[in-house]
Amino acid sequence: MKIVKQPGNIYIQLAKRNLERRVVRTILAAIGIIIGVFAISSMGILGNCLKVSVSNSFEDYNNEIVVYPAGGETSITENQVKQLDKISGIESVLPIYSSGTKIEYKDKSMYGAVYGVGNEDLTTLAEIDNGKMLKSSSTGCVIGQELANFLDIKVGGKVTLEDTKLKVTGILKKRGMSPDVSVDNSIFVNPEVYNKIFTDNNNEYDFVIVKAKNVDDVDSVENSVKKMLNKKDDKVFLSSVKNMLSGVEDALRYVSLFLMGIGSISLVVASVSILNIMLMSVTERTKEIGIMKAVGASKKDIMKMFVLESLILGIIASFIGGILSLGVVFVITDLILKDVSSLFDRGVFLYIVGSIGFGIITSLTGGVYPALKASKMKPIDSLKYQ
Repeated sequence: MKIVKQPGNIYIQLAKRNLERRVVRTILAAIGIIIGVFAISSMGILGNCLKVSVSNSFEDYNNEIVVYPAGGETSITENQVKQLDKISGIESVLPIYSSGTKIEYKDKSMYGAVYGVGNEDLTTLAEIDNGKMLKSSSTGCVIGQELANFLDIKVGGKVTLEDTKLKVTGILKKRGMSPDVSVDNSIFVNPEVYNKIFTDNNNEYDFVIVKAKNVDDVDSVENSVKKMLNKKDDKVFLSSVKNMLSGVEDALRYVSLFLMGIGSISLVVASVSILNIMLMSVTERTKEIGIMKAVGASKKDIMKMFVLESLILGIIASFIGGILSLGVVFVITDLILKDVSSLFDRGVFLYIVGSIGFGIITSLTGGVYPALKASKMKPIDSLKYQ
């Protein structure tokens, strides 16, 4: 004798009824899954947003290679700069003097970077916000936005560096984080002025920014620079933004995976909780199982009913966890990064779908053994159970 099929899926109806019979128990099991899915999804999304944000911040610098003196060397010579100009695939070579010193204005002071850079080269590194950019003959300086705000400097004011007073001709636009020069907290002067202030510089450069014509040319340009300048001994070492960004992205990915792994522990705990709840449910419904088998329910029917209970629980809880994670990460991203555009990256969708899928699979895993146990019960023994 077989169970007469009702309109719709009778197994789903029975599963929903059984979950509703023990509301508190069902909610507690669901909370475990929600927390697990939320933790995995949140960590993955946050890591992806940080990676996208960093990539976007460095996008304009992907064709840059910064050349520094190697260990034992103190500077980049004029002759080495001329050699760089001969390498094919290079768009521009920007030799830069650099030093750190105390910057004073009226009764305020702070330590910051001072760069000596040509007028044309400076225009490729920064934009003027207020005042005028340095001219080739200028004896003044231009300063970064944050430095100007901190010291409350206006255009026309005079700052003191190493006992030398310089007139501020302009304030630069805020550039944010950059891998080559720190624009926002620095002072820029012409090379001639720089060498007069820092007399021990010997007119040699502290580093050189090399810009490749195309991002795809960065690796070949980097190899060419090494062959040209490091023929016998290592005179320079190179840092390409492209490779640095790749390293940062790898680090962020590993951190995200580690945090997601920690989050997955809560899902394992939730799976054990479901296993325990379902085993209790099997024990409580022993007589009901016996009656169902007596009227013709097969092992497959009983197993399907219990598996569907854990599946329904897993689907609902996992979707709640996934939606909650997106909402919380949206708020965090808006507060920290001030830009939620990274949430529209394809990786965010994959993390949410993956965590929901993992939550559903974990829930199913916790329900398989109880379902198997219920399906193997003998009708006579089940009907005698008190």
